[in-house]
Amino acid sequence: MRNIFVFFLIPLLLAGNLSVQAAPAAPAVSEDGPSRLDTLFSDLKRERNEKAAERIARQIGAQWADSGSASVDLMMQWANDAMTEKKYDVALDFLDQVIMLQPGFAEGWNRRATVHFMMENHAKAMADIEHTLRLEPRHFGALAGLAGILKARGSNELALDAYQRVLDLYPMLRDAQSEVVELADELAGEGI
Repeated sequence: MRNIFVFFLIPLLLAGNLSVQAAPAAPAVSEDGPSRLDTLFSDLKRERNEKAAERIARQIGAQWADSGSASVDLMMQWANDAMTEKKYDVALDFLDQVIMLQPGFAEGWNRRATVHFMMENHAKAMADIEHTLRLEPRHFGALAGLAGILKARGSNELALDAYQRVLDLYPMLRDAQSEVVELADELAGEGI
């Protein structure tokens, strides 16, 4: 599961001294009331059972993965298949097409960030994470990926901030909880 989150964060990390401030989220309430995604995020924030929170996070992921286009969804599936087979260049070709067809589809950017991360191209991964978070500032997977890249680069304060933002959205994410404790301890030790 950690690999899924790492690819979300890479583009932001590539920006170097990048602030982890995201663009403001869309209004939580439309004329018809809260959206399904807004409701799921509210539920995720309040849920204190780890397994129930994982189910809600999967529902959020399913919402993010729905492009509204059968063609884009099929290319996303082909990209996933290529990633599984470690055919990263093929996956990138499909994801480039997804982004060209639907530049406002955050999950296309996120998936491409993941592929770049898997190819150890952190700069490109960070750029795609940045796009992901512009489109969906609540993308906890992208934020976690960003945090992982920042930590790997030795930017522990920025990594800690990014992990804390993940926990603001998904408080029961154990990996992020562990990272916050570890980074806070490391930073406290550096101050001595």
